[in-house]
Amino acid sequence: MKKLMMMALMAAAATTAFAQDAVVKEAKKLAAKGNFDEAVKLIKPALTSNETLDKAAAWNQYSDIYYKKYEKIGEVQAKSAVTHETFDTLGLYEAAVNAWEAAIKCDEFDQLPDAKGKVKPRFRSGAQTRFKLHGVQLVQAGQFEYQKKNYDAALKAWKLYVQMKETPIYANVADFQNPKDPFYYDITYYVAFLSYQQKLYDQAMAFAKKTAESDNPEKQKDASEIMLFAMKDNCKTQADSLNYLAYLKEQHKADPEESRYFNLLMDYYNHANDPAAKLAWIEEETTINPQNKLVWAVKGETMMNSEKWDEAVEAFKKAVEIDPQWTPCVFNIGICLNSKAIALNDQLADKKTMALTPENAEKVKAVLRDALVYLEKTRELDPDQLDTKWAYPLYRIYYSLQDKAKMAELEAIDPSLKN
Repeated sequence: MKKLMMMALMAAAATTAFAQDAVVKEAKKLAAKGNFDEAVKLIKPALTSNETLDKAAAWNQYSDIYYKKYEKIGEVQAKSAVTHETFDTLGLYEAAVNAWEAAIKCDEFDQLPDAKGKVKPRFRSGAQTRFKLHGVQLVQAGQFEYQKKNYDAALKAWKLYVQMKETPIYANVADFQNPKDPFYYDITYYVAFLSYQQKLYDQAMAFAKKTAESDNPEKQKDASEIMLFAMKDNCKTQADSLNYLAYLKEQHKADPEESRYFNLLMDYYNHANDPAAKLAWIEEETTINPQNKLVWAVKGETMMNSEKWDEAVEAFKKAVEIDPQWTPCVFNIGICLNSKAIALNDQLADKKTMALTPENAEKVKAVLRDALVYLEKTRELDPDQLDTKWAYPLYRIYYSLQDKAKMAELEAIDPSLKN
């Protein structure tokens, strides 16, 4: 009895399996009649069913259905210039994409060893012939979807195009590998760009690396930018951050005149919460490129925030030597010297009375007079206070130096200074 039951179960399984393979044959008949959508609907369950004995054949037929659909619509498209017949553009490009995608899947099953452990591919040669010039259709499909703002579909089509040269189907086809199509690096860039927009950072970096292989300097630069920002936005671990920092420094070293890299380095160290590392980087930058006014300004701000007034003034003066019209740095020199005067006043004042000896008062005034030079220069460079708010600190120095005429002059401009 048990043996009979086992035989019955095996027979049922075989019947189901043969039924699935029969579905594939029926789908082929529908496609031959031009009923492509019905054929797809019929065959689709067989592609993933465990009862389908010949998955490679099923996927090959699935690919064939879409390829025939693509050819049929393509014939109408070719005649439309004369006949003015409308055609299914979306269906054309979706069929182009699906046909190649199914061919890849077919090849995966076609390369599996049989029961004896041997690989006997049946469909690879046909795919190599059929799809050898298919890359153009994938590029056009991506362009169509991109123009319709269907970015997921555009990314899929373009990614499949780029990866055609990497699939096992064409791995050993020498004349397919080189030379690359004239638009190859344009498409690798768009894949990288769309991947970045969709926050697929690892994918963005992978395709940006491909773009960087171009001998076009502009494409190399575009690729580096995507690499840079993908690495920046993908920092999840300390190792990620260090890799991003190393790449950023590499790009900065290669193109020191590009301010973006410097600004990104500054942003990195501003958020790193590591003052010692930031200062070490600043010192390195001032040595490597002493004519970079930005690094002197950053050093000045760093010293200023640490209330190291003399070092801040020295750094800002370096920046002003390079660019005498750089108003914010001129202003900051004045502010630092004013702050230095206040600190000196507190240091020299009598601890009980807070009074200064005449000698010490003169020391404070000397620093204030130095500050005055730079704040008056700021006023000259920025009379309408568009870049700096010099009026109040300048007024306070006039007050400290008891220059009533200058105080009155500023009060006439801004009466609120009296308060």
